[in-house]
Amino acid sequence: MAPSAVEVEEKAVPVVTKADMELKCSKSPLPQVREFDAATVTVDELVDALKVAGGVVVRNMLNKSELDQIEADVRPWLEKDKPWEGSMFPPETRRAFSMIGKSKTFALRIVGHPLWLGVTDALLTSTLKWNWVGEKNEVSVSGPQLNNTIVFSISPGARNQALHRDDVIHHPDHRAVAEHELSRDAGIGLFVGGKRTTKKNGATRFIPGSHLWDYSEGPPREDQTFYAELEPGDGFMMLSGCFHGGSANTTENEERLVYSTFSTRGWMRQEENQYLANDIEKIRELPEWLQERVGYGLSRPFLGWIDLKNPMLILHPDKEKYGDMW
Repeated sequence: MAPSAVEVEEKAVPVVTKADMELKCSKSPLPQVREFDAATVTVDELVDALKVAGGVVVRNMLNKSELDQIEADVRPWLEKDKPWEGSMFPPETRRAFSMIGKSKTFALRIVGHPLWLGVTDALLTSTLKWNWVGEKNEVSVSGPQLNNTIVFSISPGARNQALHRDDVIHHPDHRAVAEHELSRDAGIGLFVGGKRTTKKNGATRFIPGSHLWDYSEGPPREDQTFYAELEPGDGFMMLSGCFHGGSANTTENEERLVYSTFSTRGWMRQEENQYLANDIEKIRELPEWLQERVGYGLSRPFLGWIDLKNPMLILHPDKEKYGDMW
């Protein structure tokens, strides 16, 4: 006699939606800040890590010869800088700006680093899916652009910089979210160690996960900070919506030397005015893809034109591919 079939009741697997997920706040567990090596990490891994923690450490982005060249290019400008008279930067800080035109190695190997380009493309590209012009829908893609370039030299005696967000320049008013949303970011920053950067000599500190909080929540708490300690050539990428700040240099004789750049969306105003900050003849020396990244390319569909033409014609008047803003 054959055994009878036993009917097994199938239980529905609950589906977790975004509405069911807990909104992030300062009381949420702080996410882990991941570390990778530049030689083996993928852009996707970096993007995933940034979405969760808001920051990620990338070891060995630049080599010694590249660092030596950048320091040689920037040191005269640091020596010319005067102490900041406001409260944002300690008086022991020296800065250099407009690095696109002052160091070609900085431009190509920091602003133009392949991993950095991939990350900013992934997180700051905007796509306009619906733009009906008569009978035709014009899909437009606006890529990221350079936001600023700053070199920081922090000497012993410098105090903590106040924790702050860098995306305030674009007036965000975000509510808390449970997980990262692509439209949320106005910018991303990259800090590369020119010298060894430690908690004692002023390493950038930031609050992991604070890019997901309600922006009305504050003030930020120092006990939640992570210190991005770097060896020379290491990089630290951070979303502009994270609370962060430079730290006190409590050493007796160590300089904290950091090279930084930020990117923003192509349709947002740049923090550092690249057109006035840099000699246009220096811009002409850069490859075309980087010229566009600096801001000389159009933000599609047609933001930033000159005489209804692509501004790249200013740099390349004989190139027909730049002849029409469309």
